[in-house]
Amino acid sequence: MRQLTISAEEMRVPFTRYDLGWVILCIGMAIGAGVVFLPVQVGIMGVWVFIASVILAYPALYMMQNLYLRTLSESADCDSYVSIITHYLGKNWGFFLSIAYLLMLLKGMLTYSLAVTFDSAKYLQTFGITTQLLSDSPLYSLTILVVLVLIAAQGERLLFKVSGPLVIVKLAIVLLLGFVMIPHWDIMGNLPSFPELKKLAIDTVLTLPFTVFSILFVQILSPMNIAFRKQDSDPRIATYRAIRAHRVAYVVLVVSVLFFATSFTFSLSHEQALSAKAQNISALALAGSVIPGADVLLMTTALNVFAIVTAFFGLYLGIDEAVSGIAINVLSRFIPRENINRKVVSIGTSVLIVGALWFWVQSKFSILLLQQIAAPIYGVTSFIIPCLLVYKVPALHAYKSKSVYFVFFVGVVVCMTPVLKALGY
Repeated sequence: MRQLTISAEEMRVPFTRYDLGWVILCIGMAIGAGVVFLPVQVGIMGVWVFIASVILAYPALYMMQNLYLRTLSESADCDSYVSIITHYLGKNWGFFLSIAYLLMLLKGMLTYSLAVTFDSAKYLQTFGITTQLLSDSPLYSLTILVVLVLIAAQGERLLFKVSGPLVIVKLAIVLLLGFVMIPHWDIMGNLPSFPELKKLAIDTVLTLPFTVFSILFVQILSPMNIAFRKQDSDPRIATYRAIRAHRVAYVVLVVSVLFFATSFTFSLSHEQALSAKAQNISALALAGSVIPGADVLLMTTALNVFAIVTAFFGLYLGIDEAVSGIAINVLSRFIPRENINRKVVSIGTSVLIVGALWFWVQSKFSILLLQQIAAPIYGVTSFIIPCLLVYKVPALHAYKSKSVYFVFFVGVVVCMTPVLKALGY
């Protein structure tokens, strides 16, 4: 299979509203829990650790997502991530790796299903709309999840209309909060002495998942790639549009999130960060204590809600594709692929997702514990697997480079996070 390339002269492809829609969904996918908890982690570990983690995470993240997109784009079969992996490695490997991909998406869905239920109920009570926490009612969580899934299941075009304004508002709030924090900067007071190398290395590894998650949107790249392939008959143009949308979203996220995190870091003392960790609250919750006033409360509330909802929508596209792909992979072993009713599979997938998330919300599992134990899933699925594909699949050998080794290395480091936590660091 030849590498999909297209020359600069041929690349006079207009940037359409459809392309912009995917850029917005990518940004919406990235701005979630990682963004709002990053300043707390940095406040605890220090600015030097933050700088080291950014130097490692952000270049590796760009290389990884770019490589991920290119490995997807090289496949002639482009129905789902599962079908793409199956095309490369066969049904058994495709099924195994699709489970790993599903676990990555599932972690995010589990986190946001808990957050959207309990945070929305808390805000309704805080603003006096309800007197009791509605999250105590199983019917409330079921209603919330059904409404969100019904919206998300309509496809990317409806999500463009629903998520677009929400993403733009929350990106604006991220930047605005960064500017609002500037008068509260205490650079010298919040700039610790340079740590010893061993401590710097360990703290950087522990901070790396937060830095990666602050701009990560790999979960939505497969649905985006598939959507562009369906839009354009020429796979080269589809690949170019997907890579271009990824690049634009990445640049916007790096600039805005770095500014947001840096502004909060210089405003947040080490003691305040430790207090936030003890209370299990985010940087947004701390903003109210740093800057009193109703405006800040409204901004932080809007950012929190919008971040959760838009990230949920973005993840749903990925998990719907993954579950449907697994179902088709299994069914194709018993009946011809062309005889599978895709509509029935889609409806069944939506019902299964709602039921599973609703059951999960009733468990009230700890979000922080979930974050700690899930880091290896992202390390393996997002970083390590694309690198292995490049060296295992002959059609992908053209992408061999030193950057692949760097991406692989960062993936291994991300996987070490729970090990260090278990050792007491």
